[in-house]
Amino acid sequence: TMIMEDTIIKIEGLTKRYGSITAVDSLFLDIRRGEVFGLLGPNGAGKTTTTLMLLGLTEPMAGTAFIGGFDCTRNSLQVKKITGYLPDNVGFYPDMTGRQNLRFTGRLNGLDGEALEKRIEEMLKKVGMWEAADRKAGTYSRGMKQRLGIADVLMKDPQVIIMDEPTLGIDPEGMRELLGLIHRLAKEDKRTILISSHQLHQIQQICDRVGIFVKGKLIACGSINDLAVQLRSAGNYVLELEAWPNDRALERLLAGMEGVKRITRENGMLLVHSDRDCHTAVITALLTNGYDMRRLRQRGGDLDEIYSKYFEMAGEQYEGYTDKRKTFRDGIRSAVKAKIGKR
Repeated sequence: TMIMEDTIIKIEGLTKRYGSITAVDSLFLDIRRGEVFGLLGPNGAGKTTTTLMLLGLTEPMAGTAFIGGFDCTRNSLQVKKITGYLPDNVGFYPDMTGRQNLRFTGRLNGLDGEALEKRIEEMLKKVGMWEAADRKAGTYSRGMKQRLGIADVLMKDPQVIIMDEPTLGIDPEGMRELLGLIHRLAKEDKRTILISSHQLHQIQQICDRVGIFVKGKLIACGSINDLAVQLRSAGNYVLELEAWPNDRALERLLAGMEGVKRITRENGMLLVHSDRDCHTAVITALLTNGYDMRRLRQRGGDLDEIYSKYFEMAGEQYEGYTDKRKTFRDGIRSAVKAKIGKR
């Protein structure tokens, strides 16, 4: 397969079924070198299954995936050499210090002596864990464990890092540090980072592009800005509006305008749903009819809004994500853990 110069992960028609459930349904995706890509969707959308196929831990029923030109199924050893994986619950030996844990990983990766110690120092500094390095890993917060997890993955100097739900259960301060670190890894070290998550707000700040994944299908892909533009061109405009007097006549006036599909109310605001940009027309109508305009904003730039729109288009109900939905963890978590064994 021809791989474009800057494509490092190439996925073509990747498919995986478990019984009657299609976990991943003919996925096509190119991820560029040095980009942060967010694979976003609810639990059970197939994100973890995709990750496991990329790591050669489960075989696709159809399609292929390549990382750095190596086939993820046939050359999984080469793929593992250039790919680091951070699972959603990073496991460390709790009675060993952070430094000892890294030393253990380094030895597994063929490092030793002076070179190993130098690498450990560098990585601890890079992830901001140098000061806590000689405390036992069992005492670390979730955010510290994630940062040590990144140092651990970096020991083998991977080109690609795949992270599963890296932001779960981390406090805001820890979140800022973690997101900053992920951003630097991509921009300064030119590493490619694939983040699989259902936590949109945290992740959207650092992704160059996102893919929206629902029921095993990639229903949209692009930068947040691209997705907003695509939605608008598909005729999904929403204007938020506050005007005075806020009466029925105002609703009738807006509903009668050209291109307006419907008017809804939300937290005291009127939402004008239309198939075109009605911004100027609305301002004109309000002024000529003596209304006092308090607020007017075009919706659609926020990932959460984009998300819910795409969900509607895919015929799904979008509830806004909660962490409660830890159901159906792609059915094979435990099998994989048994297969990989303790890190």
